[in-house]
Amino acid sequence: MSANTFVRCGQRHWHWGRYGAAGLLITDGARVVLQHRSIRTHEGGAWAFAGGARERHETARDAALREAAEETGLDHTAVKTGAEWVDDHDGWTYTTVLAQAAPDLLLQPINFESTEVRWWAIDEVAGLKLHSGFAAAWPTLRELIAEHYGS
Repeated sequence: MSANTFVRCGQRHWHWGRYGAAGLLITDGARVVLQHRSIRTHEGGAWAFAGGARERHETARDAALREAAEETGLDHTAVKTGAEWVDDHDGWTYTTVLAQAAPDLLLQPINFESTEVRWWAIDEVAGLKLHSGFAAAWPTLRELIAEHYGS
């Protein structure tokens, strides 16, 4: 069965990814890398971080790194993964994997899913038009970044 489909969780929400989803939130401690989502994607025009559906036997970390590579050209050796945060929707989960990178890491959109990829100061993120799932998780993720990277 393909992982790339919408499923309904126990809370009656629709989510992308039969086996859950994962994303990679890259930080240097003061900034985060976000992608401007293409209008051809779910909640297009919003900012979020690279992520998507997990394959059946894939770990969240592996899925997050794969998705970041597919969407931004990330070389996984350019980041050091760390803490994970799981948003559990009663039978469906989205796992955010934090990753530390050097401040000079440059990424770019390499497929239709995003129109821009750039660093944003952590203090600027809440003022952006964010993907709804990311917007809801941002306060928790910001605290996680501060706890692990001193921001």
